[in-house]
Amino acid sequence: MFTRIVECYAKVGMGDDTAMKIRHEVLPILQQQPGFVDLIALRDGNDQQRLLCVSFWNTHESSLHYHREHYDSIVQSLSPLLQTKPSLETMQVEVSTTHRIATSRAA
Repeated sequence: MFTRIVECYAKVGMGDDTAMKIRHEVLPILQQQPGFVDLIALRDGNDQQRLLCVSFWNTHESSLHYHREHYDSIVQSLSPLLQTKPSLETMQVEVSTTHRIATSRAA
């Protein structure tokens, strides 16, 4: 299983709007993608403009397909709300109690 970690900073006063757009517009797109498992969207308690979105994918190939087909258009739709372009990191999940993943099964 793989995860994509996207960090973004909303413009001042736009944190709620950005979170709402992720919930109502980005999540439905993700849910339609082959290999998509889950999304966890986090907001920094000290910096309400900082958001982290962690998406889980069955395979790295599924995450790459999503990236090629949808990521740029989603970033573009969020850009009026964001201070800068989001950063993206992709990692292999080693252990997850929520998703019942162990290192031996994730490989």
